[in-house]
Amino acid sequence: MSELSIIFTIAIILFLSPFLARYLRFPTAAVEIILGTLAAYVGFINDFYLFEQIAHFGFFYLMFMAGCEVDLKIFTKMDKKVLKQSIYYLSLLYILSVLSVFYFELSKILIIIIPTLSVGLILALYKDYGKDANWLNLSMLVGAMGELVSISLLTLSGAALEYGIGFELYKAVAYLIILVGGLFAVFKFLHVLFWWYPEIKVYLMPHIDKEEQDLRLSMALFALMIGLMIWLKIEIAFGAFIAGIFIATFFEHKEELPHKISSFGFGFLVPIFFVYIGSTFDIKFLTDIEIISQALQIVALMIFVRMFASVVFLNLLGRINILRFALSQSMPLTLMIAIATIAYESHNIDQSLYFALILASLIEVIIAMLCIKILTTIKNYYKNKLNYS
Repeated sequence: MSELSIIFTIAIILFLSPFLARYLRFPTAAVEIILGTLAAYVGFINDFYLFEQIAHFGFFYLMFMAGCEVDLKIFTKMDKKVLKQSIYYLSLLYILSVLSVFYFELSKILIIIIPTLSVGLILALYKDYGKDANWLNLSMLVGAMGELVSISLLTLSGAALEYGIGFELYKAVAYLIILVGGLFAVFKFLHVLFWWYPEIKVYLMPHIDKEEQDLRLSMALFALMIGLMIWLKIEIAFGAFIAGIFIATFFEHKEELPHKISSFGFGFLVPIFFVYIGSTFDIKFLTDIEIISQALQIVALMIFVRMFASVVFLNLLGRINILRFALSQSMPLTLMIAIATIAYESHNIDQSLYFALILASLIEVIIAMLCIKILTTIKNYYKNKLNYS
């Protein structure tokens, strides 16, 4: 009956979470985590091997979708001044994170977690603020750069947490360097090939596609990269992310493809991952003052370092937009949970810090989205008042 209970519970959560998210004005992912926590607390969800495996596959698919939002060509088209400021911003994030962790004597894993960036929830902001918001467009560009860095560090830290400092880690790093070099060569080759023979792209993914050839090729590439990562013993999320980048960079003519990929992911696999994450959180720990204080400290640090580092964009955005930019960068829900999960499952952080990180990831999303809405209301009020005058 436990397997049936999980199946029925997931079905109900999959159906209800979008309605609750709209009513509560929360991200759907946050609602799914909360519902997963409640379902586990009342006993509808428990440990089941297949549920855990599907959840992990959902995480890999989530990383694949994240990669599908990163077109490498956008970095070659970026204004050099903006690119330089973005590098300063990312450097400041990591410098401030290192200083904060050592000053407050926090867990070293937070050096990677505090500056983590992800474009997942930044994309969700476009629904409310449109594609003409300069602070949001900049946040998307910087978030894509930051996500590349975060995924790379996730891969290296995953190897370090699994193997420790030694021969196995060095071998994993060597494999990673060889893989990145090989992928770079493949990307350059395909860039030249598709430039000379653009019809090959259309042949692989035709405009009129009754056989869903575009989706089949995407899934084949996704599976191929997962297999390659398992063979090389490199963090699977890295391979899934690279597969997504490949699709976004070389098949831009298939504008509907990212929607197809995300529809399946957000409609089935990814929610299972979030429900699973929620089910691992014991609601009884919400009464634990230590966990709550840890979570609030992490949230405060993550928002503070982004606020401080965002000063490099002051001349470009202005004061109000700087705040909105920093807050939009403060929602790396998926990657934050991913790093916390890897660290916890490899026994490198205790249960207390794991729960604090899950709680912090939810709190900062709520705070960031609420504050962005308040700042937008204030800006619109003064704008209308000025126009009226």
